[in-house]
Amino acid sequence: MDMHGYEQYKAQSVNTMTRGELLLLLYDELVKRLTRAELAIGKQDYTLFEASITRCIEILEYLDDTLDPQYPISHDLHRLYDFFTYELTRVKIGRNTRILAEVKPRLTDLRDTFRAAQKEGGV
Repeated sequence: MDMHGYEQYKAQSVNTMTRGELLLLLYDELVKRLTRAELAIGKQDYTLFEASITRCIEILEYLDDTLDPQYPISHDLHRLYDFFTYELTRVKIGRNTRILAEVKPRLTDLRDTFRAAQKEGGV
């Protein structure tokens, strides 16, 4: 497979996405990495586990950095992102599957909320 052509296609695809589509892409990646972390901890693959949780934290930090403070919901989202970042840091440090099991459905629900908002034209 021509990797150069694939990279161009991927870059063009991302560049033509709407803000809502990009937001959903980030949330999908976040949920995917949380699932990967769950599987990795089950297999005792701690390197993959830590890399997956680290990427989740980076995504949350990016989402937080891109909030527009002129909108009231941005303050609430900032608090949510801080909470999730804190919890995932606890997951990473303690390899705590209980906290991971609590955080993942909440982030999945948040993703689903944004997906529904985008379908209604709100994102």
